[in-house]
Amino acid sequence: MTPRLIPAATLAVSLALAGCSASDSALFPSLAGEDPSGEPPQQVEIAPSAGETAATATAGTAGSTADSQPPQLGQGEFEPDGVTAGQSTGTEVGRRVEGLRTDLTRLQDNIRGQNEALQSQRADSVAEAERYHGLIAAIQSRLQVGTTPGNPIVVQQWTDAQQSLASITTGIGTMNQLSNQVADSSAFASFLLESTRASYGLTGAVDEDHRQLAILEDEVNRTVVLIDRLLTELNEDITRQTNYVGRERGNLAVLSVGVKNGELFADSLPNRAFASAAPFAAGPAARSGATGRPLVVIRFDRENVAYADPLYSAASQALERRPGASFEVVAVAPTAGTPSQVALNANSARRSAEDVRRTLTQFGLPASRVTLSATTSQAASVPEVHVFLR
Repeated sequence: MTPRLIPAATLAVSLALAGCSASDSALFPSLAGEDPSGEPPQQVEIAPSAGETAATATAGTAGSTADSQPPQLGQGEFEPDGVTAGQSTGTEVGRRVEGLRTDLTRLQDNIRGQNEALQSQRADSVAEAERYHGLIAAIQSRLQVGTTPGNPIVVQQWTDAQQSLASITTGIGTMNQLSNQVADSSAFASFLLESTRASYGLTGAVDEDHRQLAILEDEVNRTVVLIDRLLTELNEDITRQTNYVGRERGNLAVLSVGVKNGELFADSLPNRAFASAAPFAAGPAARSGATGRPLVVIRFDRENVAYADPLYSAASQALERRPGASFEVVAVAPTAGTPSQVALNANSARRSAEDVRRTLTQFGLPASRVTLSATTSQAASVPEVHVFLR
Protein backbone atom coordinates (compact mmCIF):
# COMPACT_ATOMS: atom_id res chain seq x y z
CA MET A 1 0.00 0.00 0.00
CA THR A 2 1.42 3.40 -0.93
CA PRO A 3 1.56 5.94 1.93
CA ARG A 4 -0.59 8.97 1.26
CA LEU A 5 -0.96 12.39 2.87
CA ILE A 6 -4.60 13.52 2.93
CA PRO A 7 -5.35 17.18 3.73
CA ALA A 8 -8.68 17.35 5.58
CA ALA A 9 -8.94 21.17 5.85
CA THR A 10 -6.76 24.26 5.82
CA LEU A 11 -4.91 22.98 8.88
CA ALA A 12 -5.96 19.34 8.77
CA VAL A 13 -3.77 16.75 7.15
CA SER A 14 -4.79 13.09 7.09
CA LEU A 15 -1.92 10.69 6.86
CA ALA A 16 -2.63 7.21 5.49
CA LEU A 17 0.50 5.12 5.98
CA ALA A 18 1.09 1.40 6.19
CA GLY A 19 2.65 -0.73 8.90
CA CYS A 20 2.52 -1.47 12.62
CA SER A 21 4.61 0.29 15.25
CA ALA A 22 5.67 -1.41 18.49
CA SER A 23 5.51 0.31 21.87
CA ASP A 24 4.25 -0.39 25.37
CA SER A 25 0.56 -1.10 25.82
CA ALA A 26 -1.56 1.35 27.80
CA LEU A 27 -5.23 1.62 28.70
CA PHE A 28 -7.20 4.60 27.44
CA PRO A 29 -10.60 5.98 28.41
CA SER A 30 -13.42 5.10 26.04
CA LEU A 31 -14.29 7.73 23.45
CA ALA A 32 -17.50 7.63 21.48
CA GLY A 33 -18.21 9.30 18.16
CA GLU A 34 -17.24 8.82 14.55
CA ASP A 35 -15.83 11.26 12.06
CA PRO A 36 -18.88 13.07 10.66
CA SER A 37 -17.02 14.61 7.73
CA GLY A 38 -18.87 14.21 4.49
CA GLU A 39 -16.92 14.60 1.30
CA PRO A 40 -13.62 12.76 0.96
CA PRO A 41 -10.53 14.97 1.04
CA GLN A 42 -8.10 15.29 -1.81
CA GLN A 43 -5.15 12.87 -1.68
CA VAL A 44 -1.53 13.89 -2.10
CA GLU A 45 1.15 11.23 -2.41
CA ILE A 46 4.07 11.10 0.06
CA ALA A 47 7.53 10.04 -1.00
CA PRO A 48 8.08 6.57 0.48
CA SER A 49 11.79 6.97 1.24
CA ALA A 50 12.71 8.62 4.54
CA GLY A 51 15.94 9.92 3.01
CA GLU A 52 14.11 11.37 0.01
CA THR A 53 11.50 12.90 2.27
CA ALA A 54 14.20 14.59 4.35
CA ALA A 55 16.00 15.87 1.28
CA THR A 56 12.93 17.35 -0.35
CA ALA A 57 11.66 18.85 2.91
CA THR A 58 14.98 20.51 3.73
CA ALA A 59 14.19 23.80 2.04
CA GLY A 60 10.98 24.27 4.00
CA THR A 61 11.88 22.83 7.40
CA ALA A 62 15.61 22.62 7.86
CA GLY A 63 18.26 25.04 8.91
CA SER A 64 16.58 27.07 11.63
CA THR A 65 18.70 25.55 14.38
CA ALA A 66 21.89 25.65 12.35
CA ASP A 67 21.21 29.17 11.10
CA SER A 68 20.15 30.52 14.48
CA GLN A 69 22.78 32.38 16.43
CA PRO A 70 23.71 32.40 20.12
CA PRO A 71 22.18 35.27 22.10
CA GLN A 72 24.02 38.56 21.77
CA LEU A 73 25.58 39.12 25.19
CA GLY A 74 26.40 42.56 26.55
CA GLN A 75 29.65 44.23 25.59
CA GLY A 76 30.04 46.59 28.54
CA GLU A 77 33.22 46.85 30.60
CA PHE A 78 32.73 47.96 34.19
CA GLU A 79 36.05 49.27 35.48
CA PRO A 80 35.82 51.79 38.34
CA ASP A 81 37.72 55.07 37.98
CA GLY A 82 39.48 54.73 41.32
CA VAL A 83 39.46 56.77 44.52
CA THR A 84 41.16 60.15 44.88
CA ALA A 85 43.67 60.22 47.69
CA GLY A 86 43.19 62.80 50.46
CA GLN A 87 45.18 64.37 53.30
CA SER A 88 44.38 63.99 56.96
CA THR A 89 42.91 67.11 58.54
CA GLY A 90 43.04 65.83 62.10
CA THR A 91 39.32 66.40 62.66
CA GLU A 92 36.70 63.83 63.54
CA VAL A 93 34.97 64.50 60.23
CA GLY A 94 38.30 64.06 58.43
CA ARG A 95 38.76 60.65 60.04
CA ARG A 96 35.25 59.72 58.98
CA VAL A 97 36.06 60.74 55.41
CA GLU A 98 39.15 58.52 55.48
CA GLY A 99 37.03 55.57 56.61
CA LEU A 100 34.49 56.18 53.86
CA ARG A 101 37.30 56.43 51.33
CA THR A 102 38.65 53.07 52.49
CA ASP A 103 35.18 51.54 52.15
CA LEU A 104 34.86 52.92 48.62
CA THR A 105 38.26 51.49 47.66
CA ARG A 106 37.23 48.06 48.92
CA LEU A 107 33.91 48.33 47.06
CA GLN A 108 35.62 49.23 43.80
CA ASP A 109 38.02 46.31 44.21
CA ASN A 110 35.00 44.03 44.50
CA ILE A 111 33.49 45.57 41.37
CA ARG A 112 36.71 44.97 39.43
CA GLY A 113 36.65 41.32 40.44
CA GLN A 114 32.99 40.99 39.51
CA ASN A 115 33.62 42.64 36.15
CA GLU A 116 36.49 40.24 35.44
CA ALA A 117 34.27 37.29 36.38
CA LEU A 118 31.54 38.55 34.03
CA GLN A 119 33.90 39.01 31.08
CA SER A 120 35.40 35.56 31.65
CA GLN A 121 31.97 33.92 31.82
CA ARG A 122 30.85 35.74 28.69
CA ALA A 123 33.88 34.45 26.80
CA ASP A 124 33.24 30.90 28.01
CA SER A 125 29.56 31.08 27.05
CA VAL A 126 30.32 32.39 23.56
CA ALA A 127 32.96 29.71 22.98
CA GLU A 128 30.64 26.94 24.17
CA ALA A 129 27.76 28.27 22.06
CA GLU A 130 29.98 28.36 18.97
CA ARG A 131 31.01 24.76 19.63
CA TYR A 132 27.37 23.79 20.11
CA HIS A 133 26.23 25.37 16.85
CA GLY A 134 29.15 23.82 15.00
CA LEU A 135 28.05 20.38 16.17
CA ILE A 136 24.40 21.08 15.30
CA ALA A 137 25.39 22.24 11.82
CA ALA A 138 27.45 19.09 11.29
CA ILE A 139 24.54 16.88 12.38
CA GLN A 140 22.03 18.68 10.17
CA SER A 141 24.36 18.59 7.18
CA ARG A 142 24.67 14.83 7.51
CA LEU A 143 20.93 14.35 8.02
CA GLN A 144 20.15 16.63 5.09
CA VAL A 145 21.82 14.30 2.61
CA GLY A 146 20.47 11.25 4.43
CA THR A 147 22.15 8.78 6.75
CA THR A 148 21.47 5.52 8.53
CA PRO A 149 19.11 5.58 11.51
CA GLY A 150 21.08 5.87 14.75
CA ASN A 151 24.39 6.53 12.96
CA PRO A 152 26.94 6.28 15.83
CA ILE A 153 28.98 9.20 14.50
CA VAL A 154 25.92 11.44 14.47
CA VAL A 155 24.84 10.10 17.87
CA GLN A 156 28.22 11.09 19.34
CA GLN A 157 27.93 14.55 17.81
CA TRP A 158 24.47 14.91 19.34
CA THR A 159 25.84 13.83 22.74
CA ASP A 160 28.64 16.39 22.47
CA ALA A 161 26.10 19.07 21.59
CA GLN A 162 24.03 18.13 24.62
CA GLN A 163 27.13 18.47 26.81
CA SER A 164 27.86 21.90 25.34
CA LEU A 165 24.33 23.02 26.12
CA ALA A 166 24.75 21.68 29.67
CA SER A 167 27.93 23.74 30.02
CA ILE A 168 26.03 26.86 28.95
CA THR A 169 23.40 26.02 31.57
CA THR A 170 26.13 25.76 34.21
CA GLY A 171 27.37 29.17 33.08
CA ILE A 172 23.91 30.61 33.70
CA GLY A 173 24.14 29.37 37.28
CA THR A 174 27.50 31.08 37.64
CA MET A 175 26.01 34.31 36.30
CA ASN A 176 23.15 34.07 38.78
CA GLN A 177 25.61 33.77 41.64
CA LEU A 178 27.53 36.73 40.27
CA SER A 179 24.29 38.72 40.04
CA ASN A 180 23.68 38.12 43.74
CA GLN A 181 27.17 39.38 44.54
CA VAL A 182 26.68 42.51 42.43
CA ALA A 183 23.33 43.10 44.15
CA ASP A 184 25.14 43.03 47.50
CA SER A 185 27.66 45.54 46.16
CA SER A 186 24.79 47.74 44.98
CA ALA A 187 23.22 47.72 48.44
CA PHE A 188 26.54 48.62 50.05
CA ALA A 189 27.13 51.41 47.51
CA SER A 190 23.75 52.94 48.36
CA PHE A 191 24.59 52.80 52.06
CA LEU A 192 27.98 54.39 51.38
CA LEU A 193 26.38 57.23 49.43
CA GLU A 194 23.90 57.95 52.24
CA SER A 195 26.72 57.91 54.81
CA THR A 196 28.79 60.32 52.70
CA ARG A 197 25.93 62.77 52.34
CA ALA A 198 25.09 62.52 56.05
CA SER A 199 28.67 63.46 56.91
CA TYR A 200 28.03 67.03 55.68
CA GLY A 201 25.85 67.58 58.74
CA LEU A 202 28.50 66.63 61.29
CA THR A 203 29.95 69.43 63.42
CA GLY A 204 33.65 70.15 63.84
CA ALA A 205 34.52 70.02 60.12
CA VAL A 206 36.96 72.34 58.32
CA ASP A 207 36.66 73.49 54.70
CA GLU A 208 39.12 70.81 53.56
CA ASP A 209 36.85 68.12 55.04
CA HIS A 210 33.92 69.34 52.96
CA ARG A 211 36.09 69.62 49.85
CA GLN A 212 37.17 66.00 50.24
CA LEU A 213 33.59 64.97 51.01
CA ALA A 214 32.42 66.55 47.73
CA ILE A 215 35.06 64.63 45.77
CA LEU A 216 34.17 61.42 47.59
CA GLU A 217 30.44 61.92 46.97
CA ASP A 218 31.04 62.31 43.23
CA GLU A 219 33.13 59.15 43.13
CA VAL A 220 30.56 57.18 45.12
CA ASN A 221 27.84 58.45 42.76
CA ARG A 222 29.78 57.28 39.72
CA THR A 223 30.35 53.91 41.38
CA VAL A 224 26.62 53.54 42.08
CA VAL A 225 25.83 54.27 38.42
CA LEU A 226 28.52 51.80 37.30
CA ILE A 227 27.12 49.07 39.53
CA ASP A 228 23.59 49.71 38.25
CA ARG A 229 24.80 49.33 34.67
CA LEU A 230 26.70 46.16 35.57
CA LEU A 231 23.69 44.62 37.29
CA THR A 232 21.32 45.56 34.46
CA GLU A 233 23.56 44.14 31.74
CA LEU A 234 24.28 41.01 33.77
CA ASN A 235 20.57 40.31 34.30
CA GLU A 236 19.91 40.87 30.60
CA ASP A 237 22.62 38.35 29.78
CA ILE A 238 21.05 35.85 32.17
CA THR A 239 17.62 36.32 30.60
CA ARG A 240 18.92 35.94 27.05
CA GLN A 241 20.96 32.86 27.95
CA THR A 242 18.07 31.26 29.82
CA ASN A 243 15.65 31.76 26.90
CA TYR A 244 18.28 30.52 24.48
CA VAL A 245 18.96 27.32 26.43
CA GLY A 246 15.24 26.63 26.84
CA ARG A 247 14.69 27.04 23.11
CA GLU A 248 17.68 24.91 22.15
CA ARG A 249 16.70 22.13 24.52
CA GLY A 250 13.49 21.74 22.55
CA ASN A 251 15.35 21.89 19.25
CA LEU A 252 17.91 19.36 20.46
CA ALA A 253 15.10 16.99 21.45
CA VAL A 254 13.63 17.22 17.94
CA LEU A 255 17.07 16.69 16.46
CA SER A 256 17.39 13.48 18.49
CA VAL A 257 14.31 12.17 16.64
CA GLY A 258 16.02 13.00 13.37
CA VAL A 259 19.19 11.20 14.45
CA LYS A 260 17.14 8.17 15.47
CA ASN A 261 15.29 8.09 12.13
CA GLY A 262 18.16 9.24 9.93
CA GLU A 263 16.14 12.18 8.56
CA LEU A 264 16.00 15.90 9.17
CA PHE A 265 13.36 17.85 11.09
CA ALA A 266 13.28 21.54 11.96
CA ASP A 267 12.87 23.17 15.38
CA SER A 268 10.84 22.18 18.37
CA LEU A 269 7.14 22.62 17.56
CA PRO A 270 6.47 25.28 20.26
CA ASN A 271 9.55 27.25 19.14
CA ARG A 272 8.33 27.27 15.53
CA ALA A 273 4.78 28.12 16.55
CA PHE A 274 5.58 31.14 18.68
CA ALA A 275 8.22 32.39 16.26
CA SER A 276 5.72 32.68 13.41
CA ALA A 277 2.32 32.88 15.07
CA ALA A 278 -0.52 34.27 12.99
CA PRO A 279 -4.17 34.96 13.90
CA PHE A 280 -6.13 31.74 13.99
CA ALA A 281 -9.29 31.35 11.94
CA ALA A 282 -11.52 28.62 13.27
CA GLY A 283 -12.30 25.80 10.86
CA PRO A 284 -13.23 22.13 10.79
CA ALA A 285 -9.79 21.07 12.03
CA ALA A 286 -9.97 23.36 15.05
CA ARG A 287 -13.09 21.86 16.57
CA SER A 288 -12.73 20.68 20.13
CA GLY A 289 -12.67 16.99 20.95
CA ALA A 290 -12.54 13.98 18.68
CA THR A 291 -15.81 14.61 16.84
CA GLY A 292 -14.33 16.95 14.21
CA ARG A 293 -12.21 16.09 11.22
CA PRO A 294 -8.82 14.66 12.29
CA LEU A 295 -5.66 16.62 11.66
CA VAL A 296 -3.76 13.42 10.89
CA VAL A 297 -4.85 9.84 10.22
CA ILE A 298 -2.13 7.17 10.37
CA ARG A 299 -2.93 3.66 9.15
CA PHE A 300 -0.80 0.83 10.58
CA ASP A 301 -0.88 -2.19 8.29
CA ARG A 302 2.84 -2.88 8.06
CA GLU A 303 5.87 -2.52 10.30
CA ASN A 304 7.92 0.65 10.86
CA VAL A 305 5.56 3.27 9.50
CA ALA A 306 7.54 6.40 8.58
CA TYR A 307 4.94 8.84 9.88
CA ALA A 308 7.20 11.23 11.85
CA ASP A 309 7.99 13.68 9.04
CA PRO A 310 4.39 14.17 7.81
CA LEU A 311 3.17 14.33 11.42
CA TYR A 312 5.71 17.03 12.18
CA SER A 313 4.69 19.04 9.11
CA ALA A 314 0.98 18.84 9.91
CA ALA A 315 1.45 19.71 13.61
CA SER A 316 3.81 22.61 12.89
CA GLN A 317 1.40 24.13 10.36
CA ALA A 318 -1.43 23.86 12.87
CA LEU A 319 0.64 25.45 15.65
CA GLU A 320 1.71 28.31 13.40
CA ARG A 321 -1.96 29.23 13.16
CA ARG A 322 -2.85 28.35 16.76
CA PRO A 323 0.23 28.35 19.05
CA GLY A 324 -1.66 27.40 22.21
CA ALA A 325 -3.43 24.39 20.73
CA SER A 326 -3.42 20.93 22.27
CA PHE A 327 -3.63 17.57 20.52
CA GLU A 328 -5.75 14.49 21.16
CA VAL A 329 -4.29 11.19 19.97
CA VAL A 330 -7.04 8.61 19.43
CA ALA A 331 -6.44 4.89 19.00
CA VAL A 332 -8.99 3.60 16.44
CA ALA A 333 -9.50 -0.16 16.30
CA PRO A 334 -11.54 -1.98 13.60
CA THR A 335 -14.59 -3.90 14.80
CA ALA A 336 -14.55 -6.61 12.10
CA GLY A 337 -13.28 -10.12 12.85
CA THR A 338 -13.39 -12.62 15.65
CA PRO A 339 -13.34 -11.45 19.27
CA SER A 340 -9.67 -12.34 19.55
CA GLN A 341 -8.84 -10.39 16.39
CA VAL A 342 -10.79 -7.38 17.70
CA ALA A 343 -8.86 -7.54 20.98
CA LEU A 344 -5.52 -7.80 19.18
CA ASN A 345 -6.38 -4.86 16.93
CA ALA A 346 -7.43 -2.78 19.93
CA ASN A 347 -4.12 -3.46 21.69
CA SER A 348 -2.17 -2.69 18.53
CA ALA A 349 -4.02 0.60 18.04
CA ARG A 350 -3.33 1.60 21.64
CA ARG A 351 0.37 0.81 21.37
CA SER A 352 0.60 2.79 18.13
CA ALA A 353 -1.23 5.74 19.70
CA GLU A 354 1.24 5.71 22.59
CA ASP A 355 4.08 5.78 20.08
CA VAL A 356 2.52 8.74 18.23
CA ARG A 357 2.06 10.61 21.51
CA ARG A 358 5.68 9.98 22.42
CA THR A 359 6.79 11.30 19.03
CA LEU A 360 4.82 14.52 19.53
CA THR A 361 6.47 15.09 22.92
CA GLN A 362 9.86 14.43 21.35
CA PHE A 363 9.01 17.22 18.91
CA GLY A 364 8.91 19.54 21.91
CA LEU A 365 5.22 19.56 22.84
CA PRO A 366 4.64 19.41 26.62
CA ALA A 367 3.03 16.14 27.68
CA SER A 368 0.16 18.14 29.21
CA ARG A 369 -0.84 19.29 25.70
CA VAL A 370 -1.14 15.77 24.27
CA THR A 371 -3.99 13.53 25.51
CA LEU A 372 -4.79 9.91 24.71
CA SER A 373 -8.09 8.12 24.14
CA ALA A 374 -9.49 5.12 22.26
CA THR A 375 -12.47 4.15 20.16
CA THR A 376 -13.58 1.62 17.54
CA SER A 377 -14.70 2.10 13.94
CA GLN A 378 -16.56 -0.08 11.47
CA ALA A 379 -14.92 1.86 8.63
CA ALA A 380 -11.37 0.97 9.73
CA SER A 381 -9.85 -2.16 8.24
CA VAL A 382 -6.55 -1.94 10.15
CA PRO A 383 -5.50 -0.27 13.43
CA GLU A 384 -5.34 3.49 12.99
CA VAL A 385 -4.31 6.54 15.01
CA HIS A 386 -6.20 9.81 14.55
CA VAL A 387 -4.71 13.07 15.79
CA PHE A 388 -7.15 15.90 16.51
CA LEU A 389 -6.41 19.58 17.10
CA ARG A 390 -8.14 20.80 20.26
